[in-house]
Amino acid sequence: MSSDAPWPGTGHQPEPEHHPHPHPHPHSHPPHAAEQPGWQGWTLPSASQLPPPGPAPRPGPVRAPSGSHYHELGRNGHGGRFAWLGELLAVLGLFVVGVLGVFVVGAVIAAVLDVQAASDSDAIFADPLAELAFLLIVIVVGLPVVLVGARLLGNRPFGTVSSVAGRLRWGWLGRCAAVAFPLIVLQIGLLVAWTWNSEPLAEEGQGFPGWSEFVLSLAVLGALVPFQAAAEEYVFRGWLVQVIGRAVRSPWPGIVVASLLFATAHGFGELSGFALLLYSALWWGWLVIRTGGLEAVIALHVANNLVAFGLVAAVGDLSSSETAADAPWQALVLELVFAPLYCLMIARLADRRAVAQRSA
Repeated sequence: MSSDAPWPGTGHQPEPEHHPHPHPHPHSHPPHAAEQPGWQGWTLPSASQLPPPGPAPRPGPVRAPSGSHYHELGRNGHGGRFAWLGELLAVLGLFVVGVLGVFVVGAVIAAVLDVQAASDSDAIFADPLAELAFLLIVIVVGLPVVLVGARLLGNRPFGTVSSVAGRLRWGWLGRCAAVAFPLIVLQIGLLVAWTWNSEPLAEEGQGFPGWSEFVLSLAVLGALVPFQAAAEEYVFRGWLVQVIGRAVRSPWPGIVVASLLFATAHGFGELSGFALLLYSALWWGWLVIRTGGLEAVIALHVANNLVAFGLVAAVGDLSSSETAADAPWQALVLELVFAPLYCLMIARLADRRAVAQRSA
């Protein structure tokens, strides 16, 4: 409608005799929409109210409501009732693709560098350190996969998988590591002393490999083990618990399921080894909820793997295929004490440091 067009019900109509102004002033404002026949309840949108041209922008990541526990950080209202199942299946698919990609890249690098292949069908590389490094990298793939899954499929910030603060709390991680490393050294030292007569550690490998090879092994392990240990925590104690937490309120279904999968992922060796892994995982799952993040369990896992792998490298046994699932009953007995000891110490330290258990 042109601005010069007469308003409905006012243009070219005879005015009643009692109207004080028979003809509206040419510069006067038009009557209110509610006073005009045919315009009730409708107004023209202004330019600022019109949507911008082009496709609508993708909404940014959405956080869970303030005051959410760690396992509830995936409950941001994104998706429907079964959206958690779609995220779970999609991330599993991404992980399979990622692992296949690592195998392809590893095969290409091996061909370019003319690396000797292993004669054993269970191994890819003949060099034990190269084989171990390759397996660690395969596990590390899980870290970016779950972070991408949380961001793109869960529509929430990456950092919500780390802690209730929306990031990895490095200061708190360092304090946990200061507790974890001495305890792990003590625990593994007691285990070695306890089992020395039955399975001497020096007889399991080929002996000290020499300083150059030992230092190289420590460098490779130091570069990869923290990422490998963190990846396992992000997958099992972090993302998986939060995905299940989208469907159930209690953290325990997610902790139990993730703990069973964590123990199973290490293979089936001794019953004592499986029980050790399951028992530890349940304590660690509780600690994550108690401290509102993954820092404490990452610190312990890194400490355990670095000390254990370093000890194996010192005796020249990196080619061993044994895992924690093959742990003897003595290791289980020690874990019955050290797992709760570490978790309760960290829980008390978290209270003293006022570490947040809920999102802000």
